Amino acid sequence: MIIQLSKHTDASEREVLKEKIGAFGIKVTEVSTQMGDYLIGIGNKDFDIRKIGHLKGIQDIHIVSDDYKLVSKKWKVKPTSIDLGDGIRVEDGAMAVIAGPCSIESEEQIARVIEHLKACNISMMRGGVFKPRSSPYAFRGLGLEGLKLWYAHAKAAGIKIVTEVMQVSQIDEMLDYVDVFQVGARNTQNFNLLDELGKVDKAVMIKRGISGTIEELLQSAEYVFSGGNEKIILCERGIRTYERASRNTLDLNAVPILKSKSHLPVVVDPSHGIGIREFVPQMALAGVMSGADGIIYEAHENPDKAYSDGQQTLNFQQSALLADQIKKTFALRKTFQLL
Repeated sequence: MIIQLSKHTDASEREVLKEKIGAFGIKVTEVSTQMGDYLIGIGNKDFDIRKIGHLKGIQDIHIVSDDYKLVSKKWKVKPTSIDLGDGIRVEDGAMAVIAGPCSIESEEQIARVIEHLKACNISMMRGGVFKPRSSPYAFRGLGLEGLKLWYAHAKAAGIKIVTEVMQVSQIDEMLDYVDVFQVGARNTQNFNLLDELGKVDKAVMIKRGISGTIEELLQSAEYVFSGGNEKIILCERGIRTYERASRNTLDLNAVPILKSKSHLPVVVDPSHGIGIREFVPQMALAGVMSGADGIIYEAHENPDKAYSDGQQTLNFQQSALLADQIKKTFALRKTFQLL
C-alpha cells in the first residue's frame, strides 16, 4: 500500500506512524520526493486499512497490488506531466518531439542541428556525449566539454537537452547542463545509477532494456521514484528478438500496456526500434497512433557521414517531413475516441 502523508507531517509524527503500522507486520519504507512524502507498506496482504486511516499525519491510503507501487496507475490515476520549463512538457494529451544526432560531433554540427530543429518547431534535442559502444574502438563521444559546448548553444536557442548518463560519477558533472537524463537500454538495470538519479531534481527518461520486459521497465522506474524523483519518462525503443531483418523489434504493444499500468508518460524511439532509415518514419507514425506521448528519433545533416548509427538516422529533409507528419498524425489521433 501507499500512504500519502499530509503536507505538514513532521519527523516525529512519521516515526510514530511507522512504528504503529509496523506493529501490524508491515514493512514500512519512507519515500520523499519533489512532490510529496509517502510511506510504502509491504506485507500482510489481508490488512484492513481502516485500522490506521484515522492516524494523525495520513492524508490518503492507496492499495496497490503491483510489485511496482509508486509508478502504478492503481495509485495515481491522473497522468504525470513532466515540466521541463519554458512551457515545454512531456505529458498525456500532447505530442513531444525530440530529435538530433546519435552523437554530438562538433560545435558546427550542434549549430546546424539546432537551426534545423528551430525551423521544424522542435524544442528538444537528443544527442550523446558519452556513448556506450559495442566496440571499444568506435567513437565514444566528446564527453563533458562537448556537453558544455552543446548547452551554450541550446540555452541560447531555447532548446532542451536530452542526453545519456552512463555511470554514477557523471551525474554531478552533467547536472547543470542537462534537462533530461537518459538511461540507455544497457543501463536500465544499473540499480546503482537508478538510485542516484532518484536523488536529482531533473527529468529521467528510462529506455526499455535490450531484452527487457514491460514489468522490468516499470521496476526500473520504481527505483528512481522511490529514490525521490517523480520526473520520469518511459521509452519503448525496441527489444532484441530472434528476428534479424531489423535492428530490434519495436514493441508498440508496450505503449498502450504501459499507459494502462502506469501514470508516467511514454515516448517511442523508432530509430533504435527498427534501425533502418527508410522505415523510421512509418514506425514513428505508428508510435503516434499507438498512443505515445512523444517520439524521439535521430537526425543528422549527412547521415552517411555520421560518427555513429548513420544507417538509422534521417537527413534534415526527411526529418522536417517527419516532424510535420507527426503533428498531422497526432491531430488525426485525437479524433478517435479510443486514444
